[in-house]
Amino acid sequence: MSNQNLLPRRLFTRREVLALGAGIAATAALPIAPAFGAAAPLLTRAIPRSGERLPTIGVGTAIVFDIGEEAARRAERRAVIQTMLDGGARLIDTAPSYGTAETVVGDLLAEMKVRDRLFVATKVRAAGREASIAEMEQSLCRLRTDRIDLMQLHNVGASASDAAAQIALLREWKDKGVFRYIGITHYVESANERMTGLMQREKLDFVQVNYSMAERGVEQRLLAVAAETGTAVLVNLPFGRGKLFSAVRGRPLPAWAAEFDAASWGQFFLKYILAQEAVTCVIPGTDKPEYMADNLNAGRGRLPDAAMRRKMVEFWETLG
Repeated sequence: MSNQNLLPRRLFTRREVLALGAGIAATAALPIAPAFGAAAPLLTRAIPRSGERLPTIGVGTAIVFDIGEEAARRAERRAVIQTMLDGGARLIDTAPSYGTAETVVGDLLAEMKVRDRLFVATKVRAAGREASIAEMEQSLCRLRTDRIDLMQLHNVGASASDAAAQIALLREWKDKGVFRYIGITHYVESANERMTGLMQREKLDFVQVNYSMAERGVEQRLLAVAAETGTAVLVNLPFGRGKLFSAVRGRPLPAWAAEFDAASWGQFFLKYILAQEAVTCVIPGTDKPEYMADNLNAGRGRLPDAAMRRKMVEFWETLG
């Protein structure tokens, strides 16, 4: 995720949906009674460049892991990470610009002794080679590690030459074994064409984009180019900055959602995205273990087919 100042506290809006829809059995039961049981396998997808498989649900840390030293909140985030691991997922995405989130992630992984079980992604956005090196070294220190699974150029700028130079630096560090994969990110649809061009020119391992039922711009071209170029896709802002939960507040989950094993609104929204085979992993920001468990269930069971996805979009448009 990017630019946390633009992101509402999605979990608050989710809580409202649950409270106002308490009479709806499928939603009120979240996540205690999933449609098919937590023992069902979690969907994984291959990273095209390597064939390594990643579970399709992860966690983002913007806002929700920016909690400093507060012990109670750290304990809750620790439970989020443990729930993710217990549920078969392992990708956690952070950034230096997310306040204390990068440090909190590093501290928790060290305390839990689970670094080797996780796929850790972070970002660099400093301008210039020396500043970028300093920021990346700081990330290694904060994350308490000597390697990062994925380093991403954060909110890639409009200058193609600057982006090429920064990507070249990331590739140097990848060649040295400090990073396993490299990629680029953005959080606004207006950057999609810029990112598409970079995928075509740079043979990146990953691209991270915003994508939700409320913002479907990547469906126009970017996802197809990602598939063509062998670029793995991470999805941030899958709940549309809270817009999706606000739109369905107090509404029952459609009965036909059971046809693709969605037992909550969160699963409904995430399964829409996961139905795109070009999507490798979705990383919603999550601050409570019960929401992590619910998100994980979106990666289990059936996914909507093309006809069902059109029905979901039509349903969404009636809410607007």
